[in-house]
Amino acid sequence: MIAGTGGDCGKTLVSLSLLAFWRTKGLATAAFKKGPDYIDAAWLRWASGSPARNLDTYMVDRRKVRQSFFLNSAGKDIALIEGNRGLHDGLNVDGTHSSAELAKLLDTPVILVVDAAKVTRTIAALVLGCQELDSEVKIAGVIFNRTAGERHRNLLRKSVERYCGLPTLGFIPRLENENFLPGRHLGLVTPEEHPKIESLHSVLAQIAEKHLYAEQILEIANSVSPPESPPEPIMRRSGAEKIRARICYFCDSAFTFYYQENLEALQDAGAEIIPVSSLKSDALPKCDGLFIGGGFPETHLRELSANESLRNSVKSAAEAGLPIYAECGGLIYLCRSLKWGGEEFPLADVFPMKLKVEPRPQGHGYCEVKVTGENPYFPRGTVLKGHEFHYTKFIEGQEKFHTAFQVLRGTGCFDRRDGVIYKNVLAGYLHIHALGVPEWGERFVDAAERFRNIHNIQ
Repeated sequence: MIAGTGGDCGKTLVSLSLLAFWRTKGLATAAFKKGPDYIDAAWLRWASGSPARNLDTYMVDRRKVRQSFFLNSAGKDIALIEGNRGLHDGLNVDGTHSSAELAKLLDTPVILVVDAAKVTRTIAALVLGCQELDSEVKIAGVIFNRTAGERHRNLLRKSVERYCGLPTLGFIPRLENENFLPGRHLGLVTPEEHPKIESLHSVLAQIAEKHLYAEQILEIANSVSPPESPPEPIMRRSGAEKIRARICYFCDSAFTFYYQENLEALQDAGAEIIPVSSLKSDALPKCDGLFIGGGFPETHLRELSANESLRNSVKSAAEAGLPIYAECGGLIYLCRSLKWGGEEFPLADVFPMKLKVEPRPQGHGYCEVKVTGENPYFPRGTVLKGHEFHYTKFIEGQEKFHTAFQVLRGTGCFDRRDGVIYKNVLAGYLHIHALGVPEWGERFVDAAERFRNIHNIQ
């Protein structure tokens, strides 16, 4: 695990650099992101060349987290987990659901990335505190980020060796003039939108080659013994069964927030999934359901709004009873309009409600909801755990619609409610992970199959 002493300390830079370097050496890598994060996971997927999985013990029970890790690490030369926030930062003062707790669950060594700017010996106190707070966490070494000259690096190395007994595994100098991974309001830009993506892989690999002790890190990973009792694998269907329904999903630079397991859950339940561009497609292809995940519709508003033919196609499909499930950015797309930067942009108008982008997050963190309203996807009484992260809020029309979810933890849409309902459409700010909500995929495909049969779609 590549963990850190806090946010923005360099975990993502280190993780991507190592994955890129190992790929240049011909190693097969498995990448994972601790916690609910689409953007870092997308970058890990890009760097490793294979789907990156999210490991989160709040949304998914611990047994399934272990299953996912070992299943998706099988056959790889190395598995790398990028932590989130600080090593011991969790849901509460006990560090519940922290990166440290995940490292203990998977019995993986931790390499700690620390921001060394304008500090020397005090780094040892910080690292020692991480060690002493929970001695069961196996911290195996330290990487120093934003280092200065040789004297600075020597002081850092000697301090951590003397007081913490840990080896140094790399020094990354200050790279402020090289904006490798530009950010914006929800974090990093996505790989699909990076302006220099073609050359970035080699740039990151060179960072690992020049500044990280990649071979020593690989030796630490190879020293890990296999678990005495590996978990039973997550069973998936063979894929040979008859296709029950065709489900489209928006897939482009505006809509990228999909957990791999959610797409696989639809396939496992018998769906053929069909990517559709919200920016370039004129209309929905013939389908039995539509899944719209999250992403950055607000940064693509002009293009989304200009694609009037697709907006009308989605609205007509919703009126015809097409099952549509939408999360966050998908909810925004289905509303009447979104205001941002002094302009108002018309959208699909399935829900005649207006939203506005605010300068600060309107909902951020783990969520828990109870299903209280009729809908095609979840029975009443079900409790769902997920997460939200949005800057938009409703400003008009919300009183006209029913909602399916009572918000127990988090913010939701409005008035402690989430999950807006219209015919067979359910849309909210809640993001779920299919391993934590196993009934979701089956019930979505059930609804799509019913629609297919009613309309005799072939």
